[in-house]
Amino acid sequence: MHPQHAAFLAVIRQIPAGWVMSYGAVARAAGLPRHARHVGVALKQVDDPDGDLPWWRVVNGEGRISPRGLDGSDDLQRVLLEAEGIVFAENGRIDLRRYGWQA
Repeated sequence: MHPQHAAFLAVIRQIPAGWVMSYGAVARAAGLPRHARHVGVALKQVDDPDGDLPWWRVVNGEGRISPRGLDGSDDLQRVLLEAEGIVFAENGRIDLRRYGWQA
């Protein structure tokens, strides 16, 4: 695993239930502020056999779920976030001022 990816995943593992971070916030917390796009790459490549990586708590900088295609993970992400008490506005956004977690 690339060292950057390990740093991103370490930050993501710290996000508590009921909170989210944007890709950019994860990158900044990992000390790599210019690598927000790499956070998504790390999440795509992760092997999480223990299931301890709360990937669903990472959203884009607008507070939206980033589309991933037709595999249903977008719907699953929303369900998981709502189960933790995260509220989505009618436009599909999460209020990052209210639910954004600072590492």
